[in-house]
This record gives sequence, C-alpha cells and structure tokens, in this order.
Amino acid sequence: MAEPADGAPPGGEEQSLLSHLIELRSRLIRALLGVLIAFLPLAYFARSLYHLLAEPLLQRLPAGGSMIATEVAAPFLVPFKLAAVLAFALALPWVLYQLWAFVAPGLYRHERRLVAPLLVSSTLLFYLGVAFAYFLVLPAVFRFFVSVAPEGVAVMTDVGKYLDFVTKLFLAFGLTFETPVAIVLLCWSGVVTPAQLAARRDYVLVGVFFVAAILTPPDVLSQTLLAVPMYLLFELGVQAARWLVRHKAAAENAVQPQAPG
Repeated sequence: MAEPADGAPPGGEEQSLLSHLIELRSRLIRALLGVLIAFLPLAYFARSLYHLLAEPLLQRLPAGGSMIATEVAAPFLVPFKLAAVLAFALALPWVLYQLWAFVAPGLYRHERRLVAPLLVSSTLLFYLGVAFAYFLVLPAVFRFFVSVAPEGVAVMTDVGKYLDFVTKLFLAFGLTFETPVAIVLLCWSGVVTPAQLAARRDYVLVGVFFVAAILTPPDVLSQTLLAVPMYLLFELGVQAARWLVRHKAAAENAVQPQAPG
C-alpha cells in the first residue's frame, strides 16, 4: 500500500495525537515537579514567610492588636497554603517554559521570535504587579481600613481571611500589569490596531476605573492605585504595539517578491 502524499505512515493522525498527548503529559509532570521543588524549601520557612506577608497589616494595627485564627488547624495549614502559592509564583518561569516548549514546534519562525519575549515580559510584569501591590498598595489600604474603624472596634483579622484577601489582590495587580502584553497580542493578531485603541482613550480611562472598582476593596485609594498604573500600562502597550506593527509590516514588505520590470 502506498503511503500518503505527505509521507506520513497510515494512522499518522492517531499516532500524532497520541504523541502530542504524551508530550503534554510529560510537560505537565515537569511543571508540577518544578512547583514541588520550589515548595519544599518554602514549606520549611512557611511561618516566617507568613509573618513577612502580614507585616503591612501588623505594622498598622493599634497598640496591642494582633491577628487571630478562628479555625483549629489554621495556624498550621495557612502558612503551608502560602508556601504553595509562593512556590507556584516562583516556578512560573519554569511552568511557562514548559508551555512554550510544548507549543513551539507548531509555530512559525516569526511567531517563535515573538512568543519568547512575550513570555519573559509577561512573567516580569506579573512579578512587578505583585511587588507594586505588596510595597505600595497594601500599606496604603491597611492604613485606610484601620483609620476608619469605629471607636471601640478592635481590628483583628483572621489569618486565613487575610491570606485570601492578599492573594486576590496580588492576582489582580499581577494580571493587570499584563495589559501591555494583551495589547501587543491583539494588535499583532489583527483584532485591533494601535490607532483604534488610541482613539478610544476616553473609554479606556473609564473602563480601567470600572475594572479597578471590581477587583479592589471598596475604597477610592486602592481603586486609584490600580486604575492609574493600568492606564499607564495601556499607553505603554499601545506604543509597543505601534512599534511591532511597523516592524512586522517592514518585514513583510522585505520578503515580498519584486514584480518583473
């Protein structure tokens, strides 16, 4: 029996699907092992890490104030939960590399040139967003919350609730700082153009404050601290997309065959 025209053996599609599934499983196992390797040393310092995470609140509690645990196992489990979250965050470059290694063979050369820098920049922007939230947003937010507590009300936050609150805030700021990457991808794929985005700045300005109101606690300060960087990152993404579109157009023009004279 003759082989197909493309040289693939009979049943090639099934074998290809099976090989892709095996490769995906291998990449997932490697990603999970990377998270586990990062988790083991972090688990040893879990209590110290939680104390470091709680510093923005502890420093702003009234004299004699402290955090509390309303569940029996919370003092033991919550620090390990924090260690697991940090392990995934630290292993994020390795996880993204496994994702990149899985999809790279199916990409064109110019796509691989774009995806690799985007993975690196998206990781750095996510870390930058988390750092922005920890060093600038959390102190301002907790200072505000403690200052508005009614007289006679002792501010004592549960350790588990605090971790959930901080994790959501970190995730919100980390994803928000991915705005330039999202804009570059949209413009590169042709969904929208930089000129169209620039013409809608007024809508974007309103939109970022609306998104900030949803993602942050219900106070004007934290909403502003998220909305302002989000808008600045939008402008940065538009400028980066303009450069990318010009570069892409120049590259396409350079490879077009010249018409015979």
